[in-house]
Amino acid sequence: MLFSFQAVFLWTDRLIYLLLFLVVGLTFYISRHEHLLAPWRQIRRRPLAMSALVVLLFYIGIGLLDSVHFRKALPTTDAAQEIQYDPEVLSLLDVILGPLKNNVERSYSAPLASQAFSKEMIEAADGSQHRAYPRLKFGGAHLETPETERTSDIFSIVNKRLFSGLLIWSLISMLFVLILAQRHRKPAKEMLGNIWRGETQTAWRSILFTAALLFLLVGVLAPLSVKYHLFGTDKVGQDVLYMALKGIRTGLVIGTLTTLVMLPFGIFLGIAAGYFRGKTDDAIQYLYTTLSSVPGVLLIASAVLILQIYMDKNAESFASITERADIRLMFLCLILGLTGWIGLCRLLRGETLKLREMEYVQAARALGVGPGRIITHHILPNVMHIVLIALVLDFSGLVLAEAVLSYVGVGVDPAMISWGNMINSARLELAREPVVWWSLTAAFVFMFVLVLSANVFSDAVRDAFDPRLRGR
Repeated sequence: MLFSFQAVFLWTDRLIYLLLFLVVGLTFYISRHEHLLAPWRQIRRRPLAMSALVVLLFYIGIGLLDSVHFRKALPTTDAAQEIQYDPEVLSLLDVILGPLKNNVERSYSAPLASQAFSKEMIEAADGSQHRAYPRLKFGGAHLETPETERTSDIFSIVNKRLFSGLLIWSLISMLFVLILAQRHRKPAKEMLGNIWRGETQTAWRSILFTAALLFLLVGVLAPLSVKYHLFGTDKVGQDVLYMALKGIRTGLVIGTLTTLVMLPFGIFLGIAAGYFRGKTDDAIQYLYTTLSSVPGVLLIASAVLILQIYMDKNAESFASITERADIRLMFLCLILGLTGWIGLCRLLRGETLKLREMEYVQAARALGVGPGRIITHHILPNVMHIVLIALVLDFSGLVLAEAVLSYVGVGVDPAMISWGNMINSARLELAREPVVWWSLTAAFVFMFVLVLSANVFSDAVRDAFDPRLRGR
C-alpha cells in the first residue's frame, strides 16, 4: 500500500508549528545581535538554569512527538478499492508508547503489581469458586510464579539497564568532550578537567549530569514499563504512565499557545496607553479594569459551556473525538489569553510612560519622527525584557490553571488526557478503601517537575534581562 497513513493537522498542531517557527526565527535573530545575545550568555553560565533547560527540552520533545498526528489505513482485500482510514487519530508518541497504550487491564492495579487491586470471583480447576486477586493480563505476565520472582526480576532489570545506561552515557559524553575540545582547540584531557571543575563559559557539567539522570531514568523505566505497569492502571485499566506522558502536550499547549493570544493585546494596548496617554490611555484603562473586575473562573466557565452547547448541537461538524477535544483546548487557550493580558499590559504601560520622557525619544519627536517609528525603534526594544520575563513567569501559572480548571469541570474536554482530568478523576479514587493513590501521584510528579523547571529557568531569565538585577 503506497499511503499507509493519512496526516492529520489539528488546530493546536498548526499553532505549535507556528510557535516553533517563531522560536527558530527569534533564535537566529538574537544570534546576530550582540546586545541581545549577552543576557543569554549570562543564563548559560548558571548551572541550575541549564539543568532546568534540559528538563524543559525533554518535556518539549515529548510534546512535539505528541503533536504529529495521523490516521492509519484500514486493511483492504481488493487492490482497486479506495483506501479507508481508521477514525482513531494517533500521534508519534502513541506509536512509541504502543505497549503502554495497548496493554489495558480490566481495572485498577497497583504500581509494579502482577495481580489486580481488587478481589474477584475466580473459578478453580475443580469448578469451585473463591475470591482472590486475579493475575493481570499484561503486568508481570512473563513470570510463572510472581509471588517469588517479581522482586528479583525488577532488580535484575534495573541493574542491567543501569550498567548499560552508564556505559552508553559515558561513551556519548566522551564523544561530546572530544567535539568541544576540537572546537576550542584544546586537548581532550584539559577540556574534560575544565568541564569537571565548572570552568567553562557554558555550564556543561550541569547539562551532562542532568542529561545523564534523564538518560538513566528513561533507560531503566522503559523496560520496566513494558513488562509491568510502572505507575499502575486506572479504573478502566489504562496505564497511568501513558496518561501522564500524554498529559505533557496538554500542559505545554496551555502554557505556550496562550501566550500567542496574550502577546498582541498586552504589547499593543500597553505601549499605546503609555505612549499616547490622554483619551487612549483612559479607554484602555477602562477596558482592562472592567475585564479584571469579572471573576476569571466564571468568565472561562461561561465561555466553555457556550462552546460545549454548540459542539453538542453540531456534533456532525467534527470528524473524530480527538478533533472535537482539540477545538475545546484551542478555545480554552483563546479564553485564557483574552483574560491574561491585563498584567502584561499594566507593566508595559508603566514602562512606556517612563520611556516616552527619555532624551532620545524626545529628540526623535523633535526631529519629526512619527509615532509608529518611535514605538518600533525606541520603545518596543526597551520593553522586550519585560515581555520575556512576564511570559516565562506566567508559563507555570498557566500550566497550573489547566489543572485547576479541569478539576472544577470547565477545563479541557474529558476525552482528552490531561493532568487536570487525572486529578479530577482521583477525587473518587481517594475515597476508596484501600486508597488508589497512584493516578494523583503520577500527575503531581510530572506537573511538579515541569513547573519547578520553568520557575528555576524563569528566575535566571529575570536576573539576566532585568536591568536592575543584571550583573549581580
